[in-house]
Amino acid sequence: MGSLFAFVQCPLRIVPCDTPAPSLHISPTWFTRLRGSGLTLISTIWRKALSVLVLGALVACGSGTAPTPRGAENVAVNRYLWAASLDVLSFLPVESADPFTGVITTGFGTPPGGSRAYRATVQVSDPAMDARSLNLSLLTTSGPVALETQRAVENAILDRARQLRIADGAL
Repeated sequence: MGSLFAFVQCPLRIVPCDTPAPSLHISPTWFTRLRGSGLTLISTIWRKALSVLVLGALVACGSGTAPTPRGAENVAVNRYLWAASLDVLSFLPVESADPFTGVITTGFGTPPGGSRAYRATVQVSDPAMDARSLNLSLLTTSGPVALETQRAVENAILDRARQLRIADGAL
């Protein structure tokens, strides 16, 4: 008589056991009886049904059309205002720029010939080239800037956007 060595099937792997527990012992005759019964047929049917379900889910996910790329056609901001904002505020270090949301965030920087450090956050909120599409927030190290300074920078951005649009021949 050979040594008692049973295999217990776990969900991830088969683990050998030296001394089988009474409830986990699988005898070869029990396994043979199962194989001859309808359990194998049911298992095969479940596998095929699962395969068909997975295949159906994969076919349903693919609609046959290519996914839309995140390119220039999906950007909902005015490109002239965007480029003009980056051009006018080029003396400030850009921390983040997201053309899909239209937000440009800069760090502190000093304008040429100036002594005060500024920080800017620009939002281009609309594809129309309009003053309402441009939102600007200027800060110094001591707090917000004067309203006249903010208006002057906004006007410089709008003027530069008009120049870019005229140079592009889009009028």
